[in-house]
Amino acid sequence: MTIRTIFRTALAAAAAIALTGLAPAMAAEDFDLSPEQPGRIHAARDETALAAIPKDFKFVTPGTFTVAVAPGGPPLATYATDAKTVVGADPDYANAVADALGLKLELVPVAWIDWPLGLTSGKYDAVISNVGVTEQRKEKFDFSTYRQGLHGFFVKTDSKIVSIKEPKDAAGLRIIVGAGTNQERILLKWSDEDVKAGLKPIELQYYDDDAASLLALQSDRADVIVQPHAQLVYIAARDKNIKRVGTLSAGWPDRSDVAITTRKGSGLAAALTIATNGLIKDGTYARILDHWHLAEEALPKSETNPPGLPKF
Repeated sequence: MTIRTIFRTALAAAAAIALTGLAPAMAAEDFDLSPEQPGRIHAARDETALAAIPKDFKFVTPGTFTVAVAPGGPPLATYATDAKTVVGADPDYANAVADALGLKLELVPVAWIDWPLGLTSGKYDAVISNVGVTEQRKEKFDFSTYRQGLHGFFVKTDSKIVSIKEPKDAAGLRIIVGAGTNQERILLKWSDEDVKAGLKPIELQYYDDDAASLLALQSDRADVIVQPHAQLVYIAARDKNIKRVGTLSAGWPDRSDVAITTRKGSGLAAALTIATNGLIKDGTYARILDHWHLAEEALPKSETNPPGLPKF
């Protein structure tokens, strides 16, 4: 690793530690963030997926599936209580895919900004780190989908808001959203639709960090918070004072998926798609998502290079 990469990885670790708290009193009781991971779910070898690996494909390390992951926070990927082992839904899924391919797994923690260069330069075989499929990324990478890209609508546990599924449900609400995010772009469209329908516009609110956002929600300065679904699932389990009232596809009005990312034209994507569909069929996939409280993000099947988010 270069000094810059080490520094970026250290920053990612610090951010994950800040989010998880790492101290037992701070961690969500429903999530095991221990380095041992005694409840990790393993998968059976999938001969069909193994046979689909191109004969000329060379893994970074023979017999090993080398996967990059950005430990951005639980439950997707974070540093365990030892502050060095990466755990979460994405690492568990990577482990199951490695099992299906008859390979050992080596996880490489990286800063999010570094994964594209590392993948194209051959530092790892794949990236499994909540990477969304976009048309722009498809120009350089291949994708095997494994989860829906969802944002979550969460409110105070005692809120009278019970469901948000479409624009009219959000009319007139004060919603916390990140500036410049995809969910902001979608909610601005929702607000426009509400106004055209004679309803009140959505009031978007912006805060500097999660702590300020959650405080605004609890102090009734806002009605709803919208963030990536998985992040809010963990916060809800940790703090016990917010609840989900809906989800929003990152590709609204269409579905938008996240995927295993591989080098363009490497030929590995087909095998990874077959492996994922095998995990879906035998129930391993569902057990992994259930273990990390992400059942809402399940896909009915994996696809290779499906339509992705357009260029905006």
